[in-house]
Amino acid sequence: MIAQAKGSQKSVYLGMTGLPVADRFMNHRNGYKSSWVVKKYGKGLMPELYEHLNPMPYDAAVQMEKDLAEDLRNQGYTVTGGH
Repeated sequence: MIAQAKGSQKSVYLGMTGLPVADRFMNHRNGYKSSWVVKKYGKGLMPELYEHLNPMPYDAAVQMEKDLAEDLRNQGYTVTGGH
């Protein structure tokens, strides 16, 4: 899941989920197992950055999350999450 921060085209939250991405985003926005960053600043999803990656096995997703966070940072994004 990649959520764009309000007021910024270059700030994103990156995280893995086994839920439909839109459902997980709404959980964040509603305060259920949420990142405060997404709850407070989440504007919407950016499917162009992740749709082509889904679905994938868990082990591959763990590595992809790290790689994608690094790639986005190299492109000038501020990335929250992306352990």
